[in-house]
Amino acid sequence: MGRCFGAYVWVVSAACASALLVGCHSARRAAAQGPEAITMELHSSAFAAHGELPTRFTCEGANSSPPLGWSGLPQGTKSLVLIVDDPDAPDPKAPRMTWVHWLLFNLPPEPALLPEGVRKLPVGAQAGLNDWKRPTYGGPCPPIGRHRYFHKLYALDAELDLDKPTKAELEQAMEGHVLGKAELIGTYQKKQH
Repeated sequence: MGRCFGAYVWVVSAACASALLVGCHSARRAAAQGPEAITMELHSSAFAAHGELPTRFTCEGANSSPPLGWSGLPQGTKSLVLIVDDPDAPDPKAPRMTWVHWLLFNLPPEPALLPEGVRKLPVGAQAGLNDWKRPTYGGPCPPIGRHRYFHKLYALDAELDLDKPTKAELEQAMEGHVLGKAELIGTYQKKQH
């Protein structure tokens, strides 16, 4: 009985030590991964990921921007960039371009939200030019078929010194400063043609 009990204690002790080592190794691995270990998230209270955008956010409605919120920003985030675009233009069956609907940069990390129908940007935030050549939100207005609208949020380690950039200019200025990215996709197909 004494030998059996001793063997049992040794097996349990070895199992506990192994579990502790695995736990420590996992914690060390997560810490070593740095910003990649943090999961940035972008969400909206108005539509689910890969769900349909409500009409009020489109050219068939009020054409107002959807509410967006974020979490899990990497440590060292100084500003955020939001790019909303449609890679299915003009026809999802034969896309020829990506249409830019909204560009925002130098968004402050806090508060972690943009309310619905943004009229006044948070202090310090600026807008770039969409493909209508306007520094505002332009809602979905697909000429044919169901399009996807990518809402991409980037965490940067700096603020950007730009004046109403295009998407290409904004992406060039972001190079070397991106700490993390989150994405939320919504879809839309016109109700009336």
